[in-house]
Amino acid sequence: MNQAISPPEKIAVLANPNIPEALAIADQVSEFFNDQGVEAQAGSLYDEALRHKVSNQTFDLLIALGGDGTMLRAGHLCAPVDIPLLGINVGHFGFLVEVKNADWPDILPKLLNGDFRYEERMMLFARCIREGKEDVDFDVINDVVVARGQYVRPIEVEAILNGAHIASYVADGLIAATATGSTAYALAAGGPILPPEVRNILLMPVAPHLSMDRAVVLSEGSAVCIRVRTQHEAVVSIDGQEPVHLANDDCVHVTAHKKSLHMVRFQDPYYFYRNLTAYMEHNPLISIKTDE
Repeated sequence: MNQAISPPEKIAVLANPNIPEALAIADQVSEFFNDQGVEAQAGSLYDEALRHKVSNQTFDLLIALGGDGTMLRAGHLCAPVDIPLLGINVGHFGFLVEVKNADWPDILPKLLNGDFRYEERMMLFARCIREGKEDVDFDVINDVVVARGQYVRPIEVEAILNGAHIASYVADGLIAATATGSTAYALAAGGPILPPEVRNILLMPVAPHLSMDRAVVLSEGSAVCIRVRTQHEAVVSIDGQEPVHLANDDCVHVTAHKKSLHMVRFQDPYYFYRNLTAYMEHNPLISIKTDE
């Protein structure tokens, strides 16, 4: 990086306990920092005592060990309290993860020298309106997905922008995504890939039937209401979490969040484009079996 910034002084190193080697590596990372005189504490991402410390801003950096799913869960924990996030990849996919598992001993000393930068990722704020009443709020890193439930039937979804109707879809669902989420479900649905630093809301229908099948990119200041028209089940899911059931005429309001997710980056701002082709052509989730 061109300009050194203040290194962290207290670090939480939280691992996905469902990945066998993650906890062991977390202990090694914590030991490395402690040996350098930097206070670090390792543990499970689901440890309530450690999560409470993060929420109380005991730490000034959270290092998450896992894959992109782990990064999302860690981001939901640290973004609301303005704690930056750094990922070490011990999972499968790694659009969000900065450091490869084998590289952390060489990369992490840069933290102590202030040789890194913060990348600001826009988040969304979503509010469910069920039966005409404000019901539940969500912080969103990737996407808001309003979709059909267990019945394999499309639903009608109306998109209302700043109070004005812009489109209706008969589809499996409608995604409202951040730039971060543009490489997740929205990409699988055929949407465009947005650079990580842009602050836009991406609307992308899922399997539209005789409806508009193009993505719509909205400005940061947009307020979108996604209204459901259905006689059967519909749901809303935030960042792939447990769905919330919706009924006919229920809606989800989506706006830009006041908070952003700050991610630690050691690479230059063009890393995203260099890595993109590699991820697209060599998806680690795909295993090819051959007869030998």
